[in-house]
Amino acid sequence: MTRSNPTSDRRAQTEEIDVTSSKGESRKEQQEEKIQQQRYAILVIDMQNDFLKGNLKCERATKIIPNLKILIDTARRKQIPIFYCTDEHLPVDTYEMNLWGPHAMKNTQGAKVIDDLNPTDTDYIIPKRAYSAFDGTGLDRALRGIYDGKGADTLVITGLHTNICARHTSYDAFVRGFNIIVAEDGVEAFTEEEHITGLDYMKRIYGAKVKKIQDIIKSL
Repeated sequence: MTRSNPTSDRRAQTEEIDVTSSKGESRKEQQEEKIQQQRYAILVIDMQNDFLKGNLKCERATKIIPNLKILIDTARRKQIPIFYCTDEHLPVDTYEMNLWGPHAMKNTQGAKVIDDLNPTDTDYIIPKRAYSAFDGTGLDRALRGIYDGKGADTLVITGLHTNICARHTSYDAFVRGFNIIVAEDGVEAFTEEEHITGLDYMKRIYGAKVKKIQDIIKSL
């Protein structure tokens, strides 16, 4: 896991002072309500050149780009952590090379995030060599460390593919106890059938909430 600006600190400290606000709520009550709010992290999976216009081009993926831009921009404004989980394959990854052919090879143009969704200095980059963003990566540790050590408790899954990397990542999130939200119009697959069955599987088997991005933004 890498981050362009490791010195940035989002720590915020509050004091439990029992002062009544104009709404009739005490400061302590406001803080307790805030503590109960979900701690979100946005996962952007495999939105890379090879998956949008290269070796494994998904024609359907272009339509989710505007939705993802809105979600990502909103998350940044609200200081919600964003994790770009990206394939960085090596030639020895024969388990995928034999099935899909070379794609998103490390240090190639095809492995770069598409220009429309470029990460910023405040985002996290999680290189991966398997379907799941948790498999052999530092994602779990990074998620546990954010929010001043409290960790994220709710993951918003976006990117490619609904029935492959999004689904496998959701499984690993599920067994680690995270709440899962899948952005219905922020994930895609090669076909409509694969997209729908992927969403249905994550909803039924992992208890994921499937929501439109505009509805997700309202709850952030």
